[in-house]
Amino acid sequence: MERPAPPVTERTGGFWQSGADGTLRIARCQSCSWYIHPPRPICPVCRGRDIAFEPVSGKGSVYAVTINRYQWNPGMQPPYAVAEVELPEQKGLRLMTNIIGCAPKDIETGMPVTVTFDHVGETWIPVFLMCPVVSK
Repeated sequence: MERPAPPVTERTGGFWQSGADGTLRIARCQSCSWYIHPPRPICPVCRGRDIAFEPVSGKGSVYAVTINRYQWNPGMQPPYAVAEVELPEQKGLRLMTNIIGCAPKDIETGMPVTVTFDHVGETWIPVFLMCPVVSK
């Protein structure tokens, strides 16, 4: 899927460029340890201004999903899945992303996923893969 590169700003650069080394990083308040996504300059919990990007596990679960069946961007051929993935590091910490590596019809809420990155321009866009099913 060919996607447009998001704009990199001082506030978002740590997120969009963190995947260069294969690690997902999320903004986190250094005063109260609250993860903040999307990145903001002020913590919504303690109003702290010392925000830094910290590594997270890169694992998550599908919180919500929809299948896009219309072509909104010339490089993104439908159908594809647009999902909200919740990260285990904090309740309610979610990213809007794409699920790749499987048919969109096979994606279900609660499904475990793991991060990978799409390198576009100077950014590494986090997308998620279905975790392999481990048989016992």
